[in-house]
Amino acid sequence: MEKKKVAVPLVCHGHSRPVVDLFYSPITPDGFFLISASKDSSPMLRNGETGDWIGTFEGHKGAVWSCCLDTNALRAATASADFSAKVWDALTGDVLHSFEHKHIVRACAFSEDTHLLLTGGVEKVIRIYDLNRPDAPPREVDKSPGSVRTAAWLHSDQTILSSCTDMGGVRLWDVRTGKIVQTLDTKSSVTSSEVSQDGRYITTADGSTVKFWDANYFGLVKSYNMPCTVESVSLEPKFGNKFIAGGEDMWVHVFDFHTGDEIACNKGHHGPVHCVRFSPGGESYASGSEDGTIRIWQTGPLTHEESEAQAANGAVGKVKPPVEEVSRKIEGFQISDEAKSKEKEEAPAAAAAAVNV
Repeated sequence: MEKKKVAVPLVCHGHSRPVVDLFYSPITPDGFFLISASKDSSPMLRNGETGDWIGTFEGHKGAVWSCCLDTNALRAATASADFSAKVWDALTGDVLHSFEHKHIVRACAFSEDTHLLLTGGVEKVIRIYDLNRPDAPPREVDKSPGSVRTAAWLHSDQTILSSCTDMGGVRLWDVRTGKIVQTLDTKSSVTSSEVSQDGRYITTADGSTVKFWDANYFGLVKSYNMPCTVESVSLEPKFGNKFIAGGEDMWVHVFDFHTGDEIACNKGHHGPVHCVRFSPGGESYASGSEDGTIRIWQTGPLTHEESEAQAANGAVGKVKPPVEEVSRKIEGFQISDEAKSKEKEEAPAAAAAAVNV
């Protein structure tokens, strides 16, 4: 008899409140990294492959709604309910810039060339900060029709994509003119928007519907009804043949991109799933939940024997010890205020190690 396959995730603890956003860096010479945003006000950086905790960014005074890493995973950005967006040194954990807003900031995104930071939130204003001139006033595009929920760059930083908390649709803005050039219509507000790694598709989740749009011609490519209200969706980046979705039913669903058929259903979270993301190579994906945990799932489900073997090696239910390469990259990462003076001494060594990798 064929044995039933069970997906056994790496379970990453550490957050004390719901995890509301996840972001994977591209693959760097040091591997790839995963940053998480939580209502506990303390974003965390992890090794993207093993889930090992690297450090916690300390400084926000309210829930952190959005997080991202730049192309080289050298800087992180976060958007918070404390009316600020912050840019951090991802090697030391120090705050590089803090951009004050007049209301809650819900979204942030680095440009592809890493020189610009995009923010949006309850103010209904999309701002572009020049990180080469952080003291200069940000550029503001036309007022958003609603409170900004998600924001992203596409077309080599020539276009901005945004969705609103209180109305349907995805708006595409021309960066040069600051005007809306296209609206992708949805019935419900879009809670998740993602531009595919190859720049071909825009993936959105609204209500219980997942849609895929042509990122260049803006036509609707595919639309699938989900088994529950979905909060987040992510397309497999390497082959584009499957996508994951998570939402109110606490499960992480895997679907065939071409047919919409469900391939797998991963259970384990103890609260609604707020965010799902594929790793840059597509070999695994992460989910963040109301239960405060992050779970990293392998793309191929494990057999019962493989699960037992993995458990024997200590990979189930807890994260493996940090690997040497990651330790070298993040030496001196900020963990507590008491250690700050020591970190500043070690930071140049960490930077040198990163350059020499």
